[in-house]
Amino acid sequence: MLIVLPPSEGKTRPQTGPPLDLASLSSPRLTRTREQLLNALVRLSSTKRAAEILGLGPQQADDIVRNARLREEPTAPAIEVYTGVLYGELGWADLDETARERGRASVAVASALFGLVRPHDLIPAYRMSGSVSLPRLGTVASRWKPVLPAALVDLADGDLVLDLRSGTYVALGQAPAGSVTMRVLTEANGKRSIVSHSNKATKGRIVRQLLAEGVEAKDAGSLADALRDLGWSVESSGPARLDVVLR
Repeated sequence: MLIVLPPSEGKTRPQTGPPLDLASLSSPRLTRTREQLLNALVRLSSTKRAAEILGLGPQQADDIVRNARLREEPTAPAIEVYTGVLYGELGWADLDETARERGRASVAVASALFGLVRPHDLIPAYRMSGSVSLPRLGTVASRWKPVLPAALVDLADGDLVLDLRSGTYVALGQAPAGSVTMRVLTEANGKRSIVSHSNKATKGRIVRQLLAEGVEAKDAGSLADALRDLGWSVESSGPARLDVVLR
């Protein structure tokens, strides 16, 4: 099973590590697009329009400075660079080596800059969302749509894909047919809603359990059964979507 995670806006800047080597990243069919976007982001981040175009405020000024020198910035495994609620609950560093090995084989992270990365891919901390439109290149999505779906097919290699990306990153490239998506619904007073923090935290906890328990699912039904065995309240809301209900 391939688990595709969303990235995080905030990232932990590696203190040491080699400079970025695009040729070393997984999914080499994405290298050309990565190069185009990297060049555009570095060039943009050296201009006065960077904050406006990237949608960043004064508190992210240091991120723009780092963007401008991404080729020289230190790198670390992607799973250590991405932070935030989901990654905090996933707790990669606290998983045992067997679970981490499963994760290296079955987890991919969506990225506006790199398309997809695996946990062990060495990347720098960068700042660019999937909704950005870059000078000369246009929208990030327009660059990834022609190439990302095939890369997802390659990574899945015929296995089920659990696509946990947000809508912005789904728009970069559709997952293979038969992939499963997941919503986390919080139920209160008979009403259900999606609460951002709970959604991210729950997905992080679920991925942690899937890796720790070595869960392998072939379709939405078997995945739902596995999640129920792990203690989650799960409903099917279609052939390709599961709802995890928090009460």
